[in-house]
Amino acid sequence: MKVLVLGADGYLGWPTCMYFSQRGHEVVGIDNYFRRLAAVELDCEPLIPTPNLLQRARIWESVSGKLVHVHIGDVTDYSFLSSVFRDFRPDVVVHYAEQPSAPYSMIDREKAAFTVKNNLISTLNIVYAVKEYAPDCHIIKLGTMGEYGTPNIDIEEGWIEIEHKGRRDRFLFPRQASSLYHTTKIQDTDMLWFYVRTWGIRVTDLMQGPVYGISTEEADLDPRLMPNFHYDEIFGTVLNRFIVQAVAGYPLTVYGKGGQTRGYLNIIDTLQCVYLAAKNPPKEGELRIFNQITETFSVNELAERVKNVGAKLGYKVSIKHIENPRKEAEEHYYNPKYTGLIELGLKPHFLTEDVLVRMFEVVEKYKDNIQPNRFFRGIKWK
Repeated sequence: MKVLVLGADGYLGWPTCMYFSQRGHEVVGIDNYFRRLAAVELDCEPLIPTPNLLQRARIWESVSGKLVHVHIGDVTDYSFLSSVFRDFRPDVVVHYAEQPSAPYSMIDREKAAFTVKNNLISTLNIVYAVKEYAPDCHIIKLGTMGEYGTPNIDIEEGWIEIEHKGRRDRFLFPRQASSLYHTTKIQDTDMLWFYVRTWGIRVTDLMQGPVYGISTEEADLDPRLMPNFHYDEIFGTVLNRFIVQAVAGYPLTVYGKGGQTRGYLNIIDTLQCVYLAAKNPPKEGELRIFNQITETFSVNELAERVKNVGAKLGYKVSIKHIENPRKEAEEHYYNPKYTGLIELGLKPHFLTEDVLVRMFEVVEKYKDNIQPNRFFRGIKWK
């Protein structure tokens, strides 16, 4: 396949480029370095220094013998994006090119406006580029389980059948996001569904939960190929942050009661899921939705797991409940379905003690880079 990865410098984007490349596909990656620049601006750079995208591509070629072609540019610039589509004519476009952080979207009006503009215009531009230059191209969009919120009913896989006054119909499952970032992801889904119905494009929307992990098979070939591993309040996912806090001897920061339950998955499984979606495209005029998680945990459960494994490794790990800066339910029902990707062949990597030990070992190598003031700065929803 000819695979175009947007947001190719990101935590998931670069591993995705290598994953497809290693399996013999022709890969082009695009990024505008938003996250790198934002991390510098906000003083929350990743734990492990990583080469820029052009350098990574050269390193990857040297260790694998395979090419990842790179373009530095902004997906919200249609002239730039359309030129790449015109020249490459991809079979698959993987859309990671969004502002990816709920806290970032809640900092101030300026960052809220950037989130809305970046996320919606990037998605719109992709749809138009597909229609104009690659009408059979399969759009794989990274959505989020956060679109659903925490309803008091089971969360279906994207769709729900409703009977009302004796009639039945099928609708997108109701959404109720808990941040502006998540709200833009809902708007993405609605936009894609509109163009699927109107233009007959083919789309897979992956409702992904928080991702954890540092290592992938391809990144293990050279430490310079590791993903951008953030541990801060803005760009770091909760389990990654807990591991770094434990190594630093900093209390694990649990927001509020800690009963917030979400679906999680290993970064290795993100790669599997995107690849399976690409190898098994939906039919023309179909919006296919998968809930991309492998197991669910509350924040308290994650903290206890990290504490127990850390203690076995000789770390003194404590847990501290702090005032929740977010507007969210801290105790709630949560029962999402996630069978679609399993049926396509996903082989889950569950959160075992060995997985946590491996994460501790990698973070320990870079512990001198840890800046504890990045863990929590109190970005508030209200």
